[in-house]
Amino acid sequence: MMNTLYLFLTGPALWCTFLFFIGGIFFRLIMLFKISREKDRILYNHVHWLWGIKSILHWLTPWASDAMRRQPIFTAGAFIFHILLIGLPLFLNSHNILWDESWGISLPSISDPWADILTIGFIGSGFFLFIRRLYRKEVRILTSKWDYALLWMTMLPFLTGLFAYHQWGPYPIMMILHVLSGEILLVLIPISKLNHMVLFFFTRAFIGFEMGGRRGARSW
Repeated sequence: MMNTLYLFLTGPALWCTFLFFIGGIFFRLIMLFKISREKDRILYNHVHWLWGIKSILHWLTPWASDAMRRQPIFTAGAFIFHILLIGLPLFLNSHNILWDESWGISLPSISDPWADILTIGFIGSGFFLFIRRLYRKEVRILTSKWDYALLWMTMLPFLTGLFAYHQWGPYPIMMILHVLSGEILLVLIPISKLNHMVLFFFTRAFIGFEMGGRRGARSW
């Protein structure tokens, strides 16, 4: 039973997840582009890619903006969380072995001891962000129950992966939970606030167009 479920999750379910993830992202981008063309058509009259790239790079640089410098600890936690969220799944040795076996693709891999350290760092940073949402009033009033759930669902694939690797608890169950939670996370990205991982670049570029290309001012 467990083996059958695992094969299903790593076979047909995985392909459906990737198709939904990629298709959902493209659909969302196309719909937002159409809406922006209808409601903010004037923006396209002063597109300036240099200002757009400047805006993106500035907000990808830790402590570059005044807002980041005013909250240095939060900035550190947020950057650690987001960098590891993307980097760990891509450069994890076990993932690269699976991708190499399936598609002949392999990226540079993180050693297993470092993977452990970084995974714990990611979970710790996620827990820090959770506590901050609970105790900072200005953040708590803007946070819904769904936002808390999304944060924990983002951490769940890493937590179950750590448990499965070290065989803490029943290994077959942990592996199924690891794969299932990862697929659920990919499905949620196009249809939830998690889509900011893609939309961030377009939002920052558009702000750069508006502030820099049109007004000649910095957007930070």
